Amino acid sequence: MIDKFMHAVLSITFFVFFLHYRLFTSLVATARSLFKENVSGKVVLITGASSGIGEHVAYEYARRGACLAVVARREHRLRQVAAVCEIIGSPEVVYIVGDVAKMEDCQQFVEATVSYFGHLDHLVTNAGVTPVCMFQDYDDITKASPAMEINFWGSVYSTYYAYGHLKKSKGKIIVIASSTGWLFAPRLSFYSASKAAVISFYETLSYEFGGDIGITIVTPGLIKTEMTDGKFLSKEARLQLDPEMRDVEISVMPLESACECGKAIVAGSCRGDNYLTVPHWYEWTKLWKVFCPGIMDRWIGFLLMPCNSHNEVPTKKLTHFVNGLTQFLSS
Repeated sequence: MIDKFMHAVLSITFFVFFLHYRLFTSLVATARSLFKENVSGKVVLITGASSGIGEHVAYEYARRGACLAVVARREHRLRQVAAVCEIIGSPEVVYIVGDVAKMEDCQQFVEATVSYFGHLDHLVTNAGVTPVCMFQDYDDITKASPAMEINFWGSVYSTYYAYGHLKKSKGKIIVIASSTGWLFAPRLSFYSASKAAVISFYETLSYEFGGDIGITIVTPGLIKTEMTDGKFLSKEARLQLDPEMRDVEISVMPLESACECGKAIVAGSCRGDNYLTVPHWYEWTKLWKVFCPGIMDRWIGFLLMPCNSHNEVPTKKLTHFVNGLTQFLSS
């Protein structure tokens, strides 16, 4: 009887509180928009800045006049991104080649940034990789370890070495996690686990840091990047373009542009948002997951269910149908 009573009371009070809470958060967001941070002249360090979300976050900070340190493994791409940033408004840009999976690299690029600019105001931990494989198909399970080494530990290492500098400047950490932290799907087990770990870790740090360092946890949905073009980490731990698997996992789902995503992320960080989901409608999937978990799980399982052949997966068939219909209508 006590259990039933508590269940009824908590359910009713939640729904009443939820409506008032959403109204309150909307008012807070409006107020924050009026008093958003001016990042002109501030120093921003961005990992994974050679493409996708990281690249466009760099461009948006540049347009707002921030000084930038862009980090990634591909030097030729970093040079191009740095050049564009200077053209569109950044007073000064340095590019640093580094691998976030290596702790010594993280220490080096944080120290190099502070040594060059004298301080650090924002850290954007964006570098990531996406293993796509059924768990039972791995011949060597350690080949999936880059998911945690890059997605999780890469963020942790960067934060560890930047902490003292950000505390001194009352700065911010902008964490690029993923909506797969709660939207689980076949073949993305290690990717989802790494992003869920990122979310949990930085939610805990937000308590530990208190008001010393602001934290914005970003959970993007499907964004037009190299990953959604089919650049995945194979079961042999090789980054490769796999259009067939792209049609299975992404199918005909609408994609937000990396440019719009970058703008939303920088705007959210300047407002001081604690959480940000892009596109915004993905937030509703979290509510579906919480209140109707059976429906959400069955729907995802049906669309992406494992089959003997990738061509038999419903999402793959849907992609073929839409592509065929598009060709027919355009002919």
